[in-house]
Amino acid sequence: MLTQTTTRVLDPSELGAALAILESEPVTNAFVTSRVQVAGLDPWRLGGEMWGWYADGRLRSLCYSGANLVPICATPEAVRAFADRARRTGRRCSSIVGPVESATQLWRLLEPSWGPAREVRSNQPLMVTEELPHAIEPDPYVRRIRKDEMEVIMPACVAMFTEEVGISPMAGDGGLLYQARVAELIGAGRSFARIDDGKVVFKAEIGAATTQACQIQGVWVAPEFRGRGLSETGMAAVLRYALDEIAPVASLYVNDYNTAARAAYRRVGFREVGAFMSVLF
Repeated sequence: MLTQTTTRVLDPSELGAALAILESEPVTNAFVTSRVQVAGLDPWRLGGEMWGWYADGRLRSLCYSGANLVPICATPEAVRAFADRARRTGRRCSSIVGPVESATQLWRLLEPSWGPAREVRSNQPLMVTEELPHAIEPDPYVRRIRKDEMEVIMPACVAMFTEEVGISPMAGDGGLLYQARVAELIGAGRSFARIDDGKVVFKAEIGAATTQACQIQGVWVAPEFRGRGLSETGMAAVLRYALDEIAPVASLYVNDYNTAARAAYRRVGFREVGAFMSVLF
């Protein structure tokens, strides 16, 4: 008997079914799950559409289509369906990000019509930890950023983004969306830094947070302070906040070629449990 499949934009009434899929892989899906838990499935509030792939009337896989295109718990058949829909709608995202298997397949299907990409990062190890490091003391000077310190933290955030992504977040709309995101994280108490004499020495954010897992992002040390172990002590401090106050598991993903960062994260207690892939446009 043939299985009947279809793909469509989820209705807000399907929130429970969507969360059941998202929460089945709490670490991998932390970013999208955190947004859906706050905004629901309304595209305006969510900042994009949530596509669903259905088999015999049952929701089986998801794909978030917003600033990023993110396949979620996507089977190979679902990825093909999402690629077909993405081709029809045209590229609206600035990147494709997801688990390496499904993201690789999605890009292979979309590259003929969407390519070339500005950069493809084919292997970004996903790392997790559930405990504070035993041998590294948290930096006592790393703290939450206050709302009145937006002007202090922004140059470091812009420097980190430009160094990591290869383009400035201030391009296009003048940085309005990026500044809003930084302000959102500060307001939520998830932006952290060490500031010495008015200068950001180390910074990081907890970019996604659910009750099951959180994701650390934007880890950055000012160039003149690198090589002093500040990323390790700083990360230990951020982990203290993350594991004590937010979720039992902290995660991050890192470029495979960044061997120094991977080694530092391992020393803080992170271990590799999978991999992501990112396609940047």
